[in-house]
Amino acid sequence: PDKDPAARLATIEEAGRQKVPFTSGILIGIGETRRERIESLLALRDLHETYGHIQEIIIQNFRAKPDTRMANAPEPDLIDLQWTIAVARLIFGPNMTIQAPPNLSDGSIAELIAAGINDWGGISPVTPDYVNPEAPWPHLNDLALETAANGKLLVERLAIYPEFALTGKDWLAPAIISSVLDGIDADGLARTDEWVPGIAGQELPTFSSTPGYIGDEKFDRILTKASAGEDLSENEVIRLLAARDNEIGQITGAANLLRQKTNGDTVSYVVTRNINYTNICYFKCKFCAFSKGKLSENLRGRPYNLSLGEITSRAKEAWDRGAVEVCLQGGIHPDYTGQVYLDILKAIKTELPEMHVHAFSPLEIHQGARTLGISNSDFLGQLIESGLGSLPGTAAEILDDEVRAELCPDKLTTDEWFEVIDTAHRLGLRTTATIMFGHIEQPKHWARHLLLLREQQKRTGGFTELVPLPFVHMEAPIYLKGASRRGPTWREAVLVHAVARLALYPHINNIQASWVKLGPAGVEACLAAGVNDLGGTLMDESITRSAGAGHGQEMTPEAMETLLLNMGRPSRQRTTLYTDAPKERHLSSFAKSA
Repeated sequence: PDKDPAARLATIEEAGRQKVPFTSGILIGIGETRRERIESLLALRDLHETYGHIQEIIIQNFRAKPDTRMANAPEPDLIDLQWTIAVARLIFGPNMTIQAPPNLSDGSIAELIAAGINDWGGISPVTPDYVNPEAPWPHLNDLALETAANGKLLVERLAIYPEFALTGKDWLAPAIISSVLDGIDADGLARTDEWVPGIAGQELPTFSSTPGYIGDEKFDRILTKASAGEDLSENEVIRLLAARDNEIGQITGAANLLRQKTNGDTVSYVVTRNINYTNICYFKCKFCAFSKGKLSENLRGRPYNLSLGEITSRAKEAWDRGAVEVCLQGGIHPDYTGQVYLDILKAIKTELPEMHVHAFSPLEIHQGARTLGISNSDFLGQLIESGLGSLPGTAAEILDDEVRAELCPDKLTTDEWFEVIDTAHRLGLRTTATIMFGHIEQPKHWARHLLLLREQQKRTGGFTELVPLPFVHMEAPIYLKGASRRGPTWREAVLVHAVARLALYPHINNIQASWVKLGPAGVEACLAAGVNDLGGTLMDESITRSAGAGHGQEMTPEAMETLLLNMGRPSRQRTTLYTDAPKERHLSSFAKSA
């Protein structure tokens, strides 16, 4: 009687005004009528529709306690509890979390799920329910099995629900945002493994498989559709990326079968050298630990700007070591014009006319054209005349302007990136494609990115491969400022590679894994999940290393082939465009790496 409903509603409303995520609900079986339950739920709905701050609605059934005034009061039965859960679901709709404590309805897991709940609330494996000590928590394994038997998966979350954790700037105190981001995955659920890209010596987490769980038929239909080469919708790709538990094995198995069908068992790689000609850059990409401004000596490495002579010398050294390609990229130096890129090409091709030059991201093409006052098409034409062989499809990050506005606001828009790529393809230049994931984006953005690449490939056919790039967080400015996740989880890293194979089949035939980011064990797992290529030997990898990765800056051809041999996979040294490397180049690469 001393709990004033008006005061409680005023408190909840004030929480909404101050953007505090709020948990609420009703206790049933204390003398109220069903009409009063509905009125309470409607009052909560009105507040949520105004402020959007209610995380969950708990429907808790009264349990009589000894030595209380209601010790002999009747408890609501299961049918009454089910009715109230169902009404709450109808009132709040499909997007609200409806919760019922499992320990207060022992043996009724199936009935509560059928009534419309999607959350069990907090369950402690180490403490009792202090409010209801007579009703012990179920063991988590038992609850997982019972949940699975009813067609649902038990997954862990934080106290902050996913939609609020993923938009922490709007809902969380600044002091806790970084801790929350450290604790979540891309879905906003709890991060349940400690694996992160780029750290050497990690053990790979294992994926759980809950006995008795049978996924929905829609999931199976999506896999069948993808395996037949039919185009998946955005929602279908998102559903695959949401896979957990034994669904992960189904996806990796389907992706691996497509890889075998398309590429066979042979794993390809290219002998290349990365030449990052400058790390001075006036763009402010929040994820980049490589580029340096004028005041960045305190960051990892000092600013530098290689001379044409040094660039050419490194290219000649690469040729002597059996390389078929040099890959050139760098920061956008404030003094660079498009002429610099033309001069770099001419210098290399004068000395090494047979070397394939894989160079300049769409951002460098866009910036170079603007500085010369010409179109992308005209600039690309000049680059081709000067010896450009192909373009790296970097500077893509996530091809969704919602993400780019936060991650790299002064960089190319999605449309501008594709304009450069489309023009290059139509001029006969092949390009790679990339996706960098595990920072501030969500799976819906991965899906959009993949489908945009698919549609571009259907128009021009110019992509040679997709390279998924797990975000390496350790030295990334956005992470150090507490504004990003710490890279993808292991589950997400595997799924992005596997789902890419499924979503892009049969349009993009090569899916590459980055040994620099995944390490040998990670590469081996991804090779069983749709991957058929390991990229380049690199010689001087510096961008990922600048972000804090510890897998080294070179893998020699001998080390690459030994790694694959130990995995039971044949290897093939290739060119940039996926033909076999000339025999002379192959022999030279082993002679010089010995």
